[in-house]
Amino acid sequence: MSDDTIRLVTIGRMFRRRRRLLAVLAVLGALVGYGASLLFPPRYTASASVLLPGAWEERELLTQAEIATSSVVVDRAAAELGWSGVDGSELRDRVSARVADGNIIEVSGTAGTPERAQRLSDQVVQQFVTFAARVAGADVDSEAAARPEALRQLVARTSRRITELADAVDPGRTVESVQTRTELAKLRTALREAVTRLDQADPAADRATMVVMGPAVRPAGEAPPTRTQLVGGGALLFLLLGVVGHLAAARMSRRPRTAAEIAAALGSTPLGTVEVPDEQPAHRPEDRGPWVRIRRLLDLDVRWDAPAPHTSGDEAGGRVRHRRVCARLRDRLPAPRRLLAVVPDGDGTARRAAGQLLAEAGGDPLLRVVEVPAHRPVVPDRDEESGVLVVLSAGRWTAEELAGLAEACADAGHEVVGAVLADPVRTRPARSAGRSRSAGRPRDAATPALAVADDTTGGGAR
Repeated sequence: MSDDTIRLVTIGRMFRRRRRLLAVLAVLGALVGYGASLLFPPRYTASASVLLPGAWEERELLTQAEIATSSVVVDRAAAELGWSGVDGSELRDRVSARVADGNIIEVSGTAGTPERAQRLSDQVVQQFVTFAARVAGADVDSEAAARPEALRQLVARTSRRITELADAVDPGRTVESVQTRTELAKLRTALREAVTRLDQADPAADRATMVVMGPAVRPAGEAPPTRTQLVGGGALLFLLLGVVGHLAAARMSRRPRTAAEIAAALGSTPLGTVEVPDEQPAHRPEDRGPWVRIRRLLDLDVRWDAPAPHTSGDEAGGRVRHRRVCARLRDRLPAPRRLLAVVPDGDGTARRAAGQLLAEAGGDPLLRVVEVPAHRPVVPDRDEESGVLVVLSAGRWTAEELAGLAEACADAGHEVVGAVLADPVRTRPARSAGRSRSAGRPRDAATPALAVADDTTGGGAR
C-alpha cells in the first residue's frame, strides 16, 4: 500500500472493512455540527434594492455601495430602530451591499428573526437614500448650483455687450453694418439657447433622485449555514478526515509484506506460504476487556489495507504446497530435530497456518506451537528444541517487531531456521459430500495444532 496508487477499489475496500468506524466518525461529526448550530443561533437575511437613475460609472456605483454600509447610515438606522443592546457597530457586521445589474444597489440585512431582518433592511435603505439625497443636494446648492449661476451672469453680461456693439454700428447705412448687426443678434440667441439646454441636462439633478424598488421581502428560511448544513457538513468533514487518515496511515506504513522482506527482518530464510481459509477469528477467553470490545465493535481488528483473499485451488494442491514447505524445512535440518513454531500473539491466521503445518508434518520434524507477544516477545528457553520456525501473516507486523522477535529467539538460545507466511484464501464450495470425504485427511486433522497453540510452558507435543 505504501508504494501503490490509491484507487477506487482501495476506497471501496476501506468502506467495506471499516464501515462501523466510518459510521461512528460520521455520527460524531454530525453531533459536533449540531453543537455548533446551538452556539450560532439561526440568522435570517432580507434584501431591498435601490435604483440609481442616470449615467453612472462602475467606480461611482461601488462608492454608493460603500456609502450604504457606512457608519453614518448604519448608526442612523440603529437609532431609528431602537433595539435594546444593539448599536451601530454591531449592525455594521449584519449589513452588506452589492452592485447589481442596471444601476441597482442591493442592500441586505441579517437578524435573528425574519421580522427584524426585514425592518433592518428597509431602515438601512431609507437612511441610505436620505443621506445620499442630502449629500447630492448640498453639492447642487454649493458647487454644482454656483457654476450654472455664474455662467448665466456671464451670458447676461455678454448679451448686454453684444447689444451695445449692435447699437454702436451705423444702423442701416451700409451692407456691412447690417450684416454685423445680424451676426451679433444670432450670437446673442445662441448663447441663450445654450444656457437653456444646460439647465435641462443638469446631471446632478438626475442623480439626486434615488428610487427604492419596494420594501424588503420577509425571508422564509434561515441564512446559511443552517442547522441542517452544519450537521451534514460536520458528518461529511469527519468522514473525509477518517478516509484521509486511513490513506495517510497506509501510505506511511513500512510493514514488510513480501516473504523476502520478512525473512530479512528476521535474519532467516523464507520457506514458503501456507494457505489458510479466510474466516472470522474466534474470540478467545483472554480477548476480553473494554478496549478489546471497542476495537472489535469498530472493526479495528480487521485489516482494511490487505488485498482481498484470492480463491484457492483444490485441496490436493494446497496439501502439495504444505508438503513442499515441510520438505524445505527438513532440508535445512541436518538431522531430525524438534522445532519451536513461534506465532505472534493475536495473529489468528498464522495460528491456523501453524496448526495445518503441524498436521502436515506428521512428527517430522516435531513441532511445538507457542504464541508470544509481538511488542514484548518472550520465547521459552531452549529445552529439547534446537531451532525456531516463525509463522506469521504478511503486512501485519513492523520490521522493529520482527527484529525484536528474532532477538528474543536468540536470547532464548534458539536459531531461527526459517519463516513461513500464512496466506488467507477463499475456499471453493464443495461439489459433493463424497468428494469432500475422499479428498484427503479430514479437517479434524488440524485440531491438535489448535490444542497445543496455547502451550507456552515448555512442554512438547509427543
